[in-house]
Amino acid sequence: MKRREFLSKSLVGLGAVTFAPSFGCTAEEQVQPKPAFFDPQQQDIPLGKTGIKMSRMCMGTGMRGGNRQSNHTRMGKEKFEALIRYAYEHGVRTFDLADLYGTHPYVIPALKEVPRKKIQIISKIWFRSGGIPESERPDADIVIQRFCKEVGTDYLDLVLLHCVTDKDWNTKLSKQMEIMDNLKKKGVIRAHGVSCHSLESLQTAADEPWVDSVHARINAFGDKMDGSPEIVMPVLQKMHAAGKGVVGMKLIGEGNFRNEPEKKDKSVQFVLQSGAVDVLNVGFERPEEIDDFAGRVAKTPVFARV
Repeated sequence: MKRREFLSKSLVGLGAVTFAPSFGCTAEEQVQPKPAFFDPQQQDIPLGKTGIKMSRMCMGTGMRGGNRQSNHTRMGKEKFEALIRYAYEHGVRTFDLADLYGTHPYVIPALKEVPRKKIQIISKIWFRSGGIPESERPDADIVIQRFCKEVGTDYLDLVLLHCVTDKDWNTKLSKQMEIMDNLKKKGVIRAHGVSCHSLESLQTAADEPWVDSVHARINAFGDKMDGSPEIVMPVLQKMHAAGKGVVGMKLIGEGNFRNEPEKKDKSVQFVLQSGAVDVLNVGFERPEEIDDFAGRVAKTPVFARV
């Protein structure tokens, strides 16, 4: 199926609705009911079967991230923390951090007046060569203990193995998976999973019982993704149907179409109406980007699929 045909069928077919006749309504009202729209400030989105509820919008902090820096840390402490506060004030309760980004020390201080239970903190373990200064990577229990100390919390809501690409990542990283499972049982982390950067690793994650939640690259145009939308979306739908949480990333193509309103609208609509993505993770760098994205979510109709 060609991409244009796939997107057209997805955006229209997934939007199919049925409305039962309502006594007391005029014929026009029955034929043309008022649509419901997604709420960008919704804060009770279930993350699969983890029992965790997150905000619809998640603030990513890893734009151009590496060596414990990102565009966010390069803003400076005052400006970055002000952006975090703005995001919270506009409905964002979920914050996506990582060792690779160096963003652990910022969220809690920025929201020091906010009870910990009102925000969800995601972090990621970087196990690949390069990217962070250390030449050696300690096991997940030591790493996550450091994460908690850096963030300033007793627990993390979701911890991922960062940037898996191999088909057999679940074999190669089985030791770390076991450690993380034990930490979940102790309440140090509430859920675990992977962020995927290849189609093969994504397909493995869909079938791996250990995975509670996945960060997956998805938008309507295939930009910065692991394959075309018509290939990736069915994998995400399979994950979601199996009860795994799905956090969508690269929705704006890692900023590639931040200045193309029609593309942004189409991508937001495509992802939301798929029914396969729980949380939208975007690396906002300015307050107006938060407002702009929220506005696009708010004008996306919610369709009851049949």
